[in-house]
Formats: sequence, C-alpha cells, structure tokens
Amino acid sequence: MNINIRSGTTVDLPALLQFVKELAAFEKSSEKVTNTLEQMQEEQECFEFLVAEIDGQVVGMAVYFFVYYTWVGKSLYLDDLYIDPLFRGQKIGSALLGEVFQVARNENCKRVRWQVLDWNTKAIEFYKKIGAEVSGQWLDCEFGKDEILTAFN
Repeated sequence: MNINIRSGTTVDLPALLQFVKELAAFEKSSEKVTNTLEQMQEEQECFEFLVAEIDGQVVGMAVYFFVYYTWVGKSLYLDDLYIDPLFRGQKIGSALLGEVFQVARNENCKRVRWQVLDWNTKAIEFYKKIGAEVSGQWLDCEFGKDEILTAFN
C-alpha cells in the first residue's frame, strides 16, 4: 500500500466536506455542521488542508490554519484530522500528522495545537505516545453565528 500525502485543492472539497460530516457524526455532533461546499469554496483562503490518497482515492484529511498566540507567536492550529474508518490502523493518521508538523517547521511555527474530546481515548493515547501534552485545564468558549450577531448589542 502506497500512501500519498498532498495539499488539498478545490477538487478535493467535496471529499473534505464529507469527511467533516463523518467526523461530526463520530463526535456525536452532526447537527452542528452548517458548512456547505459553496461556503468552503468561498472561504478557501481561510484554511489549508492535506489529503491522504491510496490508489488515487482520498482516504483521509488534515485541515489546519495559521494563528498567532501572544505567548509564543505564529502557530499552526490543526482543526480536523480524520481517516476513513475502512483505512484506519494503517499509519495514515501518522503520515498526515507528520506532514502537518513539516508544514509547521517550514512556516517557522512556534506551536502546533489541536483539541481532542475527553472520551476519545484511542486518540488521546496516540497523541500522548507521540509526545503531545494533553491538558484538561482550558475550557472552550464559543459563540455561533446567531450569537455573534446579537452579542454586545
């Protein structure tokens, strides 16, 4: 099996959106996905992504963007890492994550950050195994589109 990791393109957006929906279902949050193919096309300058291919079939993805953390400087935020369940256990996630870290090195990032659900023990074990600091100290705060429109008005 030959895994090809490459930068995602507009042609890959339908597969990317499908994986996003599958990931949301896995995370028991399908109803929270409001993104569309058209929106992803319009906002493609806001994110970058890598795809993993086997024999020309996209079997995984890693979506990331650059952020600035005042404590350390330019950083890479990994928003999603997903492998088609039929292809898990074949080191595809490791290959994608390795390429994400190569991007971070090439871009002189001072931090790579991502989140994992506290019940996703397989992922947590993997992240700890590769040396990630998994912290439960910080809590997410978030506003959705409707709340953004009405907050502080």
